[in-house]
Amino acid sequence: MTPTHPTEITQIPAAEIFEHALLRDRSHLDTTALEDLAASIARDGLRQPIEVWALSQPTETHRYGLISGLRRLTATRLLHSRNPSAHTTIPAFLRTPASIPDAMAQMIAENEIRENLTPWERGLTLATCVAQDLFPTIDAAIAALHPTATKQKRTRLRTLALVAEELEDAFTTPELLSQNQIERLAAALRGGLTPLIHQILKENRRASLPSQWAALIPTLTEALAPETDPTPTKPGRPRRLLTLKQGLTIRREKCIGGWSLKFTGPHARSGGLMDDVMDEIERLFQPE
Repeated sequence: MTPTHPTEITQIPAAEIFEHALLRDRSHLDTTALEDLAASIARDGLRQPIEVWALSQPTETHRYGLISGLRRLTATRLLHSRNPSAHTTIPAFLRTPASIPDAMAQMIAENEIRENLTPWERGLTLATCVAQDLFPTIDAAIAALHPTATKQKRTRLRTLALVAEELEDAFTTPELLSQNQIERLAAALRGGLTPLIHQILKENRRASLPSQWAALIPTLTEALAPETDPTPTKPGRPRRLLTLKQGLTIRREKCIGGWSLKFTGPHARSGGLMDDVMDEIERLFQPE
């Protein structure tokens, strides 16, 4: 197929577009917003064409790869599913990217203008690009996908990528994390608290994001504050997490008026363990 001029709009069968030909930078589509967009398209038509390129190796079902316009394509397909005789095609610009990374850069450039991507989605896109060998490093991915980013923005993007790479499967709805929350997590990760953060999120893996974040707050607050009682003669202090061979995990947590110890694992399910712990504490602080 001879590529069309970049500004020429082509009507392309929506069913022939492979929306996952590129790693998408949007991980979540809001259902309400999608319905609003579908209603707008049904009423006024599509105001802005999507962007696609002709696949070098088309399949029986797909001849084009989607560069930008996932929400517009999804809304159009939604309308078609409700009325099979309508919305069979979609207006598109037929692009000719030099490579997959070049197509990724085009997608992100368009979405930076049109889409309200979350901080998590930006970071996860960078981390996944490196994991899939599209770029050798995070800095290389930032340079290619965000070529006009300021030094400050590049620093923020590195922070987002660090947290997304380390905690990709740990949160229930990570796309709801704010920039400030991600920066606090990044500081904790850089401070060596990665195992502890994973343990807390593991204990709360079925909880909502607000509950998961509430569980992290005591540890983040205490860990990121200046040490009030440093012990330079005892390396490894303060001890915040202990994992024993028996599968028992103990972590300490700051609370009002003092500290609490949390026990998890198979052995922690028995109340007898707590009796034994209290006996040991009694012998330690109240010897006979």
